Amino acid sequence: MNDKPVVIGVAGGTGSGKTSVTRSIIQRFTDKTLLMIEQDYYYKDQSDVPFEERLETNYDHPLAFDNDLLMEHLQELIDQKSVEKPVYDYKMHTRSEETIHVEPKEVIIVEGILVLEDERLRDMMDIKVFVDTDADVRIIRRMMRDINERGRTLDSVIEQYINVVRPMHLQFVEPTKRYADIIIPEGGQNHVAIDLMASKIQTVLYEKGLLIDEENS
Repeated sequence: MNDKPVVIGVAGGTGSGKTSVTRSIIQRFTDKTLLMIEQDYYYKDQSDVPFEERLETNYDHPLAFDNDLLMEHLQELIDQKSVEKPVYDYKMHTRSEETIHVEPKEVIIVEGILVLEDERLRDMMDIKVFVDTDADVRIIRRMMRDINERGRTLDSVIEQYINVVRPMHLQFVEPTKRYADIIIPEGGQNHVAIDLMASKIQTVLYEKGLLIDEENS
């Protein structure tokens, strides 16, 4: 790489389609061009906390995230150094001993519900995106994910949404929309917005003198 990587933040409520948007954008470029860093891999390590207390973790609060480590890794990637991305164990409610090796690339997309909440993290971004999807769609997607992928019961998902997810969204996530340069309604279903976003990334890459594969741009 011959210039600083382009850093893009993609935020939005749980189940809004942030990951779908990010993956759709990545698919438009070569594998060597873009990488995704997921904020929810950076939940704080709780190995020193009793398991019963871990069960009460509020994963939708800004304090649940280890943003210091996230920014440290992001800076290392910007400096063209590889990092060992942490892995979070949702069954044990703490960080796993496993890590994922990540190499720097020309575009870094940082994705998560609260990536626009921390001013220090925002200052590291060249483009800030908010994926805006109706609450009823988001809760259905959250139910499907937590039940199918995380072994949760329907009752526990609904209780958590009412008591934690919704109030945290209104208090912390929704207000970060004002920091976005681009707002994408309806997530991964908005193909026009995704195409425009991909075109914007291509323009920024050319402006920074970074090369991309034209056949995939």
